[in-house]
Amino acid sequence: MSTTAPSTTRTTVEPTPEERELRLRRELAAVYRLVAHFRMTDLIFTHISLRLPGPDHHFLINPYGLLFEEITASNLVKIDLEGRPVDPTPYPVNPAGFVIHSAIHAARPDAHCVLHTHTKAGCAVAAQKDGLLPLNQMSMEFHDRVGYHDYEGVALNLDEQRRLVADIGDHPALVLRNHGLLTVGESASRAFLRMYYLEKACEIQVTAQAAGAPLVVPPAEVCEYTARQLAGEADSDFEDVDAYDLAWAALLRMLDRNCPDYKD
Repeated sequence: MSTTAPSTTRTTVEPTPEERELRLRRELAAVYRLVAHFRMTDLIFTHISLRLPGPDHHFLINPYGLLFEEITASNLVKIDLEGRPVDPTPYPVNPAGFVIHSAIHAARPDAHCVLHTHTKAGCAVAAQKDGLLPLNQMSMEFHDRVGYHDYEGVALNLDEQRRLVADIGDHPALVLRNHGLLTVGESASRAFLRMYYLEKACEIQVTAQAAGAPLVVPPAEVCEYTARQLAGEADSDFEDVDAYDLAWAALLRMLDRNCPDYKD
């Protein structure tokens, strides 16, 4: 009698392109709803774009004219690198709004998601000569890791793209002077969490400045060490490698309770 144990090898079923796209649509729709929930919108303006896998350079973006609270997985528009719809859609697209995004997507293979806002605190810091200051732990995530792009007018000219790309470099965030904030990420969730904390850092900065008291700025070496800690690159006694995943899961639970139609 054979004593060979039966094989327990499991075959992994790869998701189809349609399944991958649906997952990404739901993730991006979730980010739009979260930007609305945390009051980081500017009516129907600004964009969050997400690259789709594959060689075609296709992206998902919001239909022009809808509030972010109206975005769902199914009404996101698939566009090409020039901002033109790939498939028939009943919704208009604002190609000019994709000028900033397309430049960064094209130049940064790691920038799968590009998120841009015009918030009060973000615009206030973008109007300050010294930009983002290391006044709190949240801002130190971006210490020497944020680029600055000088204002050239409404971003409607393709010639500005090369300067945008040069100014963001390999940073995860960009302050558009006199304009707003921008973050990138290897996923929509990571771009959102970066923007959430960049926005919080700006809110804390303008609040601290408004108090009128002298500001305490930690030494540069402390700021750099903290940035490395937050990026998981520093030697520390403890690590919190699951922090962002846990935060994102909590945010999705909130959306599932309050506005589950984002998945539709």
